[in-house]
Amino acid sequence: MFPDYDVIVVGAGHAGCEAAAAAANLGSKVLLVTMNMQTIAQMSCNPAMGGIAKGQIVREIDALGGYSGIVTDLSTIQFRMLNRSKGPAMWSPRAQSDRMLFAAKWREMLENTPNVDFYQDTVQSIIIKDGRAAGVVTGMGHHINSKSVVVTSGTFLNGVIHIGEKRFGGGRVAEKAATGITEQLVELGFESDRLKTGTPPRVDGRSLDYSKMEEQKGDEEIVGFSYLDIERVKPENQRSCWISYTNNTVHDILKTGFDRSPMYQGRIEGVGPRYCPSIEDKINRFADRDRHQIFVEPEGWNTVEIYVNGFSTSLPEEVQHQALRMIPGFENCRIFRPGYAIEYDYFPPTQLTYSLETKQMPNLFFAGQINGTTGYEEAACQGLMAGINAHQKAKNLEPFILKRSEAYIGVLIDDLISKGTDEPYRMFTSRAEFRTLLRQDNADLRLTERSFKLGLASEERMIKVQEKTSNVEKIKHILNNYNIEPSGINPFFEYIGSAVITEKQRAAKILLRPNVDLKSMMQYDAGLAEALSWCNIDSLEQSEIQIKYERYIEKENEIATKMSALEDLIIPDSFNYDSVTAISNEALQKFKKIKPRTLGQASRISGVNPSDVQILMVYMGR
Repeated sequence: MFPDYDVIVVGAGHAGCEAAAAAANLGSKVLLVTMNMQTIAQMSCNPAMGGIAKGQIVREIDALGGYSGIVTDLSTIQFRMLNRSKGPAMWSPRAQSDRMLFAAKWREMLENTPNVDFYQDTVQSIIIKDGRAAGVVTGMGHHINSKSVVVTSGTFLNGVIHIGEKRFGGGRVAEKAATGITEQLVELGFESDRLKTGTPPRVDGRSLDYSKMEEQKGDEEIVGFSYLDIERVKPENQRSCWISYTNNTVHDILKTGFDRSPMYQGRIEGVGPRYCPSIEDKINRFADRDRHQIFVEPEGWNTVEIYVNGFSTSLPEEVQHQALRMIPGFENCRIFRPGYAIEYDYFPPTQLTYSLETKQMPNLFFAGQINGTTGYEEAACQGLMAGINAHQKAKNLEPFILKRSEAYIGVLIDDLISKGTDEPYRMFTSRAEFRTLLRQDNADLRLTERSFKLGLASEERMIKVQEKTSNVEKIKHILNNYNIEPSGINPFFEYIGSAVITEKQRAAKILLRPNVDLKSMMQYDAGLAEALSWCNIDSLEQSEIQIKYERYIEKENEIATKMSALEDLIIPDSFNYDSVTAISNEALQKFKKIKPRTLGQASRISGVNPSDVQILMVYMGR
């Protein structure tokens, strides 16, 4: 019934979709197996993509040739660039999406991707031949062979849903859990554990009073996520989000449900996300705060359903309803469905290599929440990398790996496999030591050429990168040679409270001043505006950033180059750590468990001291 495949992807969430698209676009014959064809690329939690650090990840996915950025741009109902008041290393794009349109566009793109087949069924176990993953066995009893397997099970592995004292199996509300894979892999020696996540109630937007809330509009300029020319929503057509706040009355009502809370009664064993806590966790941990922010987010263009961001909960439904009605604007709210918590199995990611292949079983790859991460963006980038490397393995090619200095994706994967995680991992800009290099505006300059050489990024993308690089150099040349006259620019300096000039200066030098931007300079100097009239906004912004932050960028590049020396020192697979004396017992145990690929990775393992790495270097003959 089924042909043999190069890659089978288990699960069609954000990780699975990116994995299937990447492997297929590289030339592999791919089968995407999902429990429900109607929930491909479902936004299980909030209908949004991007945000702090997450937006950088989506832009990296796009620069590499993934689909998440394109789909987001095609389904955006509101766009905002966060942290504009800070330096460009902190700028993070975020889009509110139409939930149903997002999933529909993802499915449409996958169906139009050659080499992708679909099948609706559960996967109960992995076919193993000669100690390697060689396909899957489905719930219908089908044995489907493949050269590699990517498991992207999300929250479905032995998933359990909690609402107050109610407890039932499920991977998502109204969808059954998946069983079999955890049990098989644990029997084979894999380590598994439990995590927990949650989601807030959805309410009827017709029952809300928006006059009691603060309106949050989208940006007047929509940058979007994809570097391709996508037709995006017009600024004036964007849907607004709204902000309200909890209060002490809300908190007191919520506390009445604590005695029936699965979290406080010990019925939930898994650890929840520290940086996206439930509302009951917030009022317990931050007892001194008398209010918490609530973001009121529309679910799409043509629906009244509202996502109550900031009110994630697993308290009894009647407590949720009573508490919600005490929030300004929610006095008459009607709940479409209550919030709930979900527990699920994951496999600590120290069991993976940099390619996201499992160490114990060649040809088996994990991506997404099965690795202990949280968030669509973290899942999608892992899916992309796992899909690439599953293809590479199926074709006997070298793995594709990104370093910490190359991408947030590299930071995420290195954190997971070197440090592991015992709580849902979320990306932040603070996790990246080279965040000045890893900006959202230059992901294409950093990554597209590498992906193009691999065969994933299209020629269209490569041409756009070459044009952008050429344009940026031309703009920088103009700015380094164009003279600004005092009479033109001094009114601007007086307006912003900056010292006036008495003689002409190069435009690039003036651009180095705080509070001075290229757009304003062009408004005050007609000659400069004329000289740069041919440029697009993207190239102008890139040129400005490179000039203003040149010294910072150079410094980080120097540090990255020095640190890369350790990354180039490969530790042989056959290296005998037991032969190394004088290192700490903790370091020895960690080295033997994680089996670091390089000395750089060894140095980042929790519990390993610099002296341990130095001793290791000596034993390696360094």
